Amino acid sequence: MSLQTGSELARTSKILVDPRDLTVVAYELDGNMLDEHPSFLMPVDVRELSNMGLIVDSSDEFVGLDDVIKIKQVFDYKFELLGLDVIDDKKHKLGKVQGYHVDSGSFSVQQLVVKRPLLRSFGETELLINRSQVVEVSNSYIKVKSTSEAEPAKQAIREYTNPFRAGSVQPEAIEFESRWS
Repeated sequence: MSLQTGSELARTSKILVDPRDLTVVAYELDGNMLDEHPSFLMPVDVRELSNMGLIVDSSDEFVGLDDVIKIKQVFDYKFELLGLDVIDDKKHKLGKVQGYHVDSGSFSVQQLVVKRPLLRSFGETELLINRSQVVEVSNSYIKVKSTSEAEPAKQAIREYTNPFRAGSVQPEAIEFESRWS
């Protein structure tokens, strides 16, 4: 939407994400009022994010494919984050990327929303993976750190003794009874 006119200038059709650092480089635009096809909007030109969409000063903010070198580079990668397989560093398939969360200040991908495979989806339908867990990004998969295996719960239970089930009388109870008798 244009801040000057309050009207719709274009619609975002795709988000260009740089696979090298998972940042949004530009938004690919679609619409009748565009001078060039494809046209892009860079995140630095976004004035405000709202529930209506991206608000910009005017259509002068839109750039063509050859206007900005980094946009051309990332566009030529043909990288699509949605639909990529997600595996852990032990090569276990965790699912596919069905969405992601972008920080509105830095325009970097902060979390991946991963849809679980059918057999694993009975326990949990999706996973949220933080960007700090991402180890490698390619055109066909995203590799993440596997979760460390926690100690079994049985070990912790063995070390715990319930004082109410113990056969001996607690010292505090003895003092309490001797004071009042």
